[in-house]
Amino acid sequence: MAASSSIFTFSSQATLHSLPHRNTILTKTQFPVPTKSSESNFFGLRLSPSTSLSPLSPRSFKSCVFAKVNKGQTAPDFTLKDQNGKPVSLKKYKGKPVIVYFYPADETPGCTKQACAFRDSYEKFKKAGAEVIGISGDDSASHKAFASKYKLPYTLLSDEGNKVRKDWGVPGDLFGALPGRQTYVLDKNGVVQLIYNNQFQPEKHIDETLKFLKAA
Repeated sequence: MAASSSIFTFSSQATLHSLPHRNTILTKTQFPVPTKSSESNFFGLRLSPSTSLSPLSPRSFKSCVFAKVNKGQTAPDFTLKDQNGKPVSLKKYKGKPVIVYFYPADETPGCTKQACAFRDSYEKFKKAGAEVIGISGDDSASHKAFASKYKLPYTLLSDEGNKVRKDWGVPGDLFGALPGRQTYVLDKNGVVQLIYNNQFQPEKHIDETLKFLKAA
């Protein structure tokens, strides 16, 4: 992969721990749709002609591979600011299923598709009694603009410095150069029941979480 080129070839791999699949039919709603960014973006990695991807040390590579939060474990609590600058704690949602999805960045093509897909299926998540929370390293002002532009009805949390991402052990892609895209489904007791990782098919996160909730 040449660092000076904006054309890349990747292989993608999805990891899924869930119950047997069932077909899910999604309905479409008219909302603003993503437009092409003036930047060179690839699913959440902002690139420029001068972008270089430095190799990771063995220690940092190890931190990108081994998850700290696994299926069957109680998810660690956190408190982060939402798109309105108000602190929100995960424990606030105890008593109902919660979808926590980590994504690379606001306004990148893949992340916008994923955010809008969660928006379009939000009523289905509500019908299942579940809450949706999106987390990235963007600040609250960025989240507010992103949520307003695409009419996102759910909470976006600002993990500046990526502390929560690191605490949860969300694996990165491209040897850590690209923040990981990983979704967790927590039950009403805060126990992780599903972990889904798929960087290059962002809308699949919605399909798989809905399938799981319907089968649970």
